[in-house]
Amino acid sequence: MSSATATGASRSWAVHRSVTLLRVFLLATALILISGGILLGSVLTTALRGQALDDAQRSLTEYVDGVLRPELVQDGAVHVSPHLPRQIKEQLRRQPDIVSVKVWRPDGLLIWTNRATERIGRRFSLDGELGDTIADNQAHASISRLDDEESAAEQEAADHRRVLEVYAPLLSDDGLHPLGVYEIYAKPDHTEAFITSRKRLIWFAILGVFATLYTALALLVRNASGMLRRQATTLQARSRELMESYRRLEVSSLEAIESLNATVDAKDPYTAGHSARVQRIALAVAEELGLPAPRLDAVRFGGLFHDIGKIAVPDSVLTKPGALDDEEFAIVKRHPADGAEIVSHFSRLREAVPLIRHHHERWDGNGYPDRLVGDEIPLEACVVGLADAWDAMTTDRPYRAALSVEQAAAEVRRCRGSQFSPIVVDAFFDAFRRQPGLFEPDAPYGIAASA
Repeated sequence: MSSATATGASRSWAVHRSVTLLRVFLLATALILISGGILLGSVLTTALRGQALDDAQRSLTEYVDGVLRPELVQDGAVHVSPHLPRQIKEQLRRQPDIVSVKVWRPDGLLIWTNRATERIGRRFSLDGELGDTIADNQAHASISRLDDEESAAEQEAADHRRVLEVYAPLLSDDGLHPLGVYEIYAKPDHTEAFITSRKRLIWFAILGVFATLYTALALLVRNASGMLRRQATTLQARSRELMESYRRLEVSSLEAIESLNATVDAKDPYTAGHSARVQRIALAVAEELGLPAPRLDAVRFGGLFHDIGKIAVPDSVLTKPGALDDEEFAIVKRHPADGAEIVSHFSRLREAVPLIRHHHERWDGNGYPDRLVGDEIPLEACVVGLADAWDAMTTDRPYRAALSVEQAAAEVRRCRGSQFSPIVVDAFFDAFRRQPGLFEPDAPYGIAASA
């Protein structure tokens, strides 16, 4: 996969991931809104029910207290009154929701009731909300079913067995001392209708608000997803343009450095074609070693450009017919480092830099420029170094005639483990046996290993 394709795939995946995260966020938000709506609705309806019961309790208690207190409370105490004036009952009937009223003393004695008056003056057990009201002196209200024996008269009077049941303390005139308890039974229809209508209003309002919020959020997510996709498409198009520009620049750079390398070859008529032959032999040996494609690519460029640093070597030194003196040899020995520096500026050739710098290192550590020893030398540099030495031995040079193939092979065997890597020498001769014509100095370039 090319770097442009990989970059495009990476960006597509990133956009897809971002859009997926937005959708997950939208789904999570929906769940949160639904949960929040249910919770809020439950809290509000519970509060509404409590408030409605409190209002009903307060209204009924105030009405009943206003009617009964003047007759029942005398000298700061309540008195059993089985025979209250008839108008008291008439006044209670003016509140049509009231079914029954009982007045209790704290000791469980029934002081008065408007139904089944034969119960007045009897004691009953103080349990349930009646007992709670006497104990804590706090009013209680609830909508419940009448199913106990003591409330048989109220069950008969009610249109149905569900009633609004109110228990409220009967206080002294100064409001400080509890004297008894009012037990009021009323029809729950109006209270329940009010609660039901307000519940419906609350749930519709919550549904409307949360649906509006979710719709707005969904639109924002959709717009954000669309914007991400559009930006990704634009970025991909620009990336393709940039990669194409980079490819053209890379091609131009390679052409420029190939021209520079050709200039090096042209400086010395004895080494014409040397770089191409080194490349050809190095690739054959590298393939014999089983190097993977990326490392073969490094050998391809390292073999071709291994002597590019000689561009800085004066022609007088490069083409000198005799042996070089120490100063001249020191100049020549700089060419691997100079070549590595030149090539390092081209990203396409970055993997070939170590090959160019170290192709003159020796296995025994007596090479240059860094005097690396054994496995410290990159394997590919050992391959290029042997290919370079082979071509140097089998071609004419100003200071000596070419060796025969047999002589050069003998020299390579002799230097196995001293100048050359043993495994590279073994691979060299394996390749030599397979393709002997490839190692002839006048072999056509077409015999070279596949590029």
